[in-house]
Amino acid sequence: MSQNPSRTKKIVVIGGGTGLPVILEELKNHNTDITAIVTVADDGGSSGIIRDHVNIVPPGDIRNCLIALSDMPKLEKDIFQYRFDSKDSFISGHAIGNLIIVALTEMKGSIFDAIRLLSVMMGVKGKIYAAADEPLSLYAEFKDGTVIKGESKIAKGRKKIERVYVKPLDETREAVASRHVINSILDADMVVIGPGSLYTSILPNLMIHDLGQAVIETKAEKVYICNIMTQLGETEGFSDAEHIKVLHDHLKAKFIDTVLVNTEKVPDEYLNQQADEEYLLQVRHDFKGLREENCRVISADFLDMKNGGVYHDGKKVVSELINLISNIKTIC
Repeated sequence: MSQNPSRTKKIVVIGGGTGLPVILEELKNHNTDITAIVTVADDGGSSGIIRDHVNIVPPGDIRNCLIALSDMPKLEKDIFQYRFDSKDSFISGHAIGNLIIVALTEMKGSIFDAIRLLSVMMGVKGKIYAAADEPLSLYAEFKDGTVIKGESKIAKGRKKIERVYVKPLDETREAVASRHVINSILDADMVVIGPGSLYTSILPNLMIHDLGQAVIETKAEKVYICNIMTQLGETEGFSDAEHIKVLHDHLKAKFIDTVLVNTEKVPDEYLNQQADEEYLLQVRHDFKGLREENCRVISADFLDMKNGGVYHDGKKVVSELINLISNIKTIC
């Protein structure tokens, strides 16, 4: 086996929600081979309505990743992202991009082919794969033994989560990832997980058994971008080490190599905001606990406050990822 340090590094980013596009949008500005793997367990909003009526993977997170990696002019992106506010209940709340993804999936016969065609049309830099080629249902088992079905319902339970798992709509079968997803993970130089809701955006991907096993088995550097804030009904009171421990416990392996944690203090006026039922308090730091989980820690100011919310600064995060991957010896 020969070393080829000049080869373009392959980075796979796994997640969903609003965190994934932030990382992708900045990554496309670097000389990297990008693959985004997107959760298919979303059952809320426009995506949830579509998956219930058309039985395809929820398109919302895929739409946002297409936009993040696209070189289209702003006007065309705005059209793709436009959400109807009509009083007509048939189209109200639906984004045009969601409807286009549904139409192309029907035309081409698969979500894989629909995304591939859209990627060409939109000038996407990189590849985008649905974590599975069919919609999955997310289940949460709480510490009191009760079980709830549905990604959008889990946080509303306001109970401590023991574990989550996924099933196809036909629950007699096991959820599986496509071969493209598995190969991308096994061939990667770096696998980035997050940022995103731990139980409802990150773990739904890893709980697809063959996808989770590929993450464990890949020789890639595995990096977790820890959330800055805790989330109501999911990670209340969590430290950064507890986020990692949940990931390791679910996959029954200490697979995360490096964790990125924000050490900049969030201003008090951003704490305890519950308007969108997400933010609660800043994630506590437990560097001893992270070391016990066998993680290298990169701590820095990753904070970006905008639109009244707390976010990761994509430029700062990706700068650390690029610095990290440039120091990894590439084996071909």
